[in-house]
Amino acid sequence: MIVELYTSAFCEPCHLTRAVLADAARLVPAAEVLERDIVRHEAQAAADGIRVTPTMIVRDVRGDEVFRGEGVPTLPQLLSAFAKAL
Repeated sequence: MIVELYTSAFCEPCHLTRAVLADAARLVPAAEVLERDIVRHEAQAAADGIRVTPTMIVRDVRGDEVFRGEGVPTLPQLLSAFAKAL
């Protein structure tokens, strides 16, 4: 499972999302987290349709998107998304 987190440098909600995502990743070690700054990864962000930060995309082992969320997620939301990807 891959978790793509799109962030920007001065985004306070991005910092909060990182913390929640770190908690979820500790509980689900199979989660590979890839953080992408939208400025440095502009083409990928555009290809993924990213409009706001933070945006998180959870993909299953085939690379299919099973969850997309904008803003700060809750731990239960993340765990539910992770379960869909496993």
